[in-house]
Amino acid sequence: MNPSRYLARPVPAPLEGLISLALDLRSTWNDGAGALWNDLDPELWRALGNPWLILETVSQRRLEELAGDHRFLTRLGHHLEEREAQLRRPSWWSKLPGAAHTKRIAFFSMEFGASEALPIYSGGLGLLAGDYLKAASDLGVPVVGVGLLYQVGYFRQALDRQGNQLAFYPYNDPTMLPVLPLRDARGEWQHVTVDLPGRPLRLRAWQAQVGRVPLYLLDSNDPLNRPGDRGLTGELYGGGQEMRLEQELVLGIGGWRLLSALGIECDVCHLNEGHTAFVVLERARSFMEHAGRSFAVALRCTRAGNLFTTHTAVSAGFDRFPADLAEQYLGDCAAQLGITTQELLALGRADPADRGEPFNMAYLALRGSGRANAVSRLHQAVSRRIFEPLFPRVPEGEIPVGHVTNGVHVPSWNSSAADSVWSKACGVDRWMGELEAMEASFRRLPDEVLWRLRCENRRGLVESVRFRLERQQSARRSSSGESPRPLDPDVLTVGFARRFALYKRPNLLLNDPSRLTRLLTHPREPLQLVLAGKAHPQDEGGKWLVHEWSTYAQRPEILGRVVFLEDYDMALAAELVKGVDLWINTPRRPWEASGTSGMKVLVNGGLNLSEIDGWWAEAFSPDVGWAIGDGREHGEDPSWDAAEARRLYELLEGEVRPAFYDRDSTGIPSRWVARMRESMARLTPLFSANRMVREYAVQYHLPAGEECRARSANRGAGGEKLEERIASLSRSWGELRFVSARSKREGDAHLFEVQLHLGGVDPEDIRVELFAEARNGEALLRLPMTETEARSGSYTARVRSDRPADDYTARVVVSGDRGMLPLESLPPVWQR
Repeated sequence: MNPSRYLARPVPAPLEGLISLALDLRSTWNDGAGALWNDLDPELWRALGNPWLILETVSQRRLEELAGDHRFLTRLGHHLEEREAQLRRPSWWSKLPGAAHTKRIAFFSMEFGASEALPIYSGGLGLLAGDYLKAASDLGVPVVGVGLLYQVGYFRQALDRQGNQLAFYPYNDPTMLPVLPLRDARGEWQHVTVDLPGRPLRLRAWQAQVGRVPLYLLDSNDPLNRPGDRGLTGELYGGGQEMRLEQELVLGIGGWRLLSALGIECDVCHLNEGHTAFVVLERARSFMEHAGRSFAVALRCTRAGNLFTTHTAVSAGFDRFPADLAEQYLGDCAAQLGITTQELLALGRADPADRGEPFNMAYLALRGSGRANAVSRLHQAVSRRIFEPLFPRVPEGEIPVGHVTNGVHVPSWNSSAADSVWSKACGVDRWMGELEAMEASFRRLPDEVLWRLRCENRRGLVESVRFRLERQQSARRSSSGESPRPLDPDVLTVGFARRFALYKRPNLLLNDPSRLTRLLTHPREPLQLVLAGKAHPQDEGGKWLVHEWSTYAQRPEILGRVVFLEDYDMALAAELVKGVDLWINTPRRPWEASGTSGMKVLVNGGLNLSEIDGWWAEAFSPDVGWAIGDGREHGEDPSWDAAEARRLYELLEGEVRPAFYDRDSTGIPSRWVARMRESMARLTPLFSANRMVREYAVQYHLPAGEECRARSANRGAGGEKLEERIASLSRSWGELRFVSARSKREGDAHLFEVQLHLGGVDPEDIRVELFAEARNGEALLRLPMTETEARSGSYTARVRSDRPADDYTARVVVSGDRGMLPLESLPPVWQR
């Protein structure tokens, strides 16, 4: 493909290298490349951060000037060489045992926040997806991204003079985005088709490049589609239930068909949230077509290669579709799979027999995957509780949902000053491989280096905020009048920015406005606040929270101390996390599955004050930051909210502020810097996307790929054999029962004896064990029982008597060497 053909006009020959740089989103996390685009058009670069748009709109005269600028061409050549060298260099993945056998890992997501230049994201889920692709590029993991190219994406926010949120939907002109049309082997625009009720939907395909990783995007704005269908990929999370269902069919079914059309073979399919679940059906259908197998066998083969990552902390957050709507849209799909519509809908129901139960996308994702994970340690426990209805008779602690705590792509979020400090301490390639030596290397930095970094970043934020406020006031046709200049580069700067939703409690800090005002206006040790965030246009409660903050910021007594910035996006987020001294996050536990905003301040020397929830429940200790909450759940209790607000004020008054303003003889706040050092050295590597992607690769992707290849070999022979074994075991599982069970004390041990009625179950297929719940923070116990003689059904076990015999219950589970994955296992049979 020749990208230059898509430019509105030719670029001078010496500058042709700019085209490939402009189309590679890697330039958005490469400070040196950013300087090139700043030279082309500083105003556009600062406002939009879109290299492709700059290349399309900068004057021909400016291009001709730069084509003759030797210094510019030298820098351009350096960046092109550096990029090529990086792509050719052996990667972390290439050295990983077993990696050579893995084909591709397809990462499906409803949104991707790879760059502000490609606005197809709304918040944390999309930013996480973008950071995942970037870290995969750094590490050389063979990922391909699959998503949707929205014509308008998520809404853009402004505030009126009364502080009310306004929503705007500007058009995403693809010619001004860093994407190119995908071409097929004949050079024609690549299309795929998805069947909707009564008509086919024709989808156009596009490609963005995220370093080594291609990101494939589909949109329905094809002239051959019906006018109503052309807008199906218009808004992100817009429209009603029917549009959401159609978008998810486009993503899952259309996305897999696009990979097939491009000839991209994938061992692993990574489902980023339940929105993507339809891919498991299309992947199975495709396998049926090529291998000539039934749907049951095809799902058994392909399921092993599917990984489902859930980000939802409450069951109400899952996408559910009414039974009649799901039946209308999935009937043809069921016919193509050779099953009834009700059999398909049962995959998305807790009770497969309940025809009135809505179709749950997360249930489909879980039933169609071989592995599943939550996005923090605490979220794992929450997710197991949420998915308990799908695992009858399985203890909550054994529900097969693991966890990989989220991380952020550090190079995307660090400031230039922070990058320089880290490079000197840990090397320029520190995020390209293992991170084990980084903590010790960073700890050697002196206090003055860290404090200088913090002050420089804070000054940069103050300048950026002043620039943004000027634009906001101009857009509202208002003037600051005699108001003081906003923010002070020497004052303790507190920030928070997030989606404004009630459960995130963004107004907890505003619980006592008078006390907050006293904090902000303290004569010797003041604070200043920088805030941003959007509420969903249909969330009236969230919009009121925005209004409360924006009106409070206009109070005369605190003017210049509190700033609410409009239109929270990636670019604004990057400015905030680079500059603030303290990041506050106050969700209602346990509704923050992970949270990543606070992770982004770590590399820049910012500290966290957060609810003990999500990632902070793993990260917090008194030497790295501050916390509120008691580690328990209190629901929507207003009295508890008030108590946590008081604790928040107490920490700011009694600990945070003194640590910042108490300076030694050299002017350095030693207690503050000590926390900075611990937070930066210990937490930055731990909560990086580098660590996250490496965990996914080793713990999930490699074993999933290996298992999927084994089942799929010889046109699915392994999967068919396993399906037959599981079907046979399922038919006879109900015959298993305990005939008798007894225990007696023998010295310092308990002797347990049980007698089973095996029915048609082969003893080789089962494991008989004693089960005991966890206690005192210890793990739960699973102790094997031994068969006394072949096929007798009699089992015994001797256990130390440090726990009462009544703590133990005998049970039967499927043997671990039967080839079944935990998500496929049959429910235990328990001693009554």
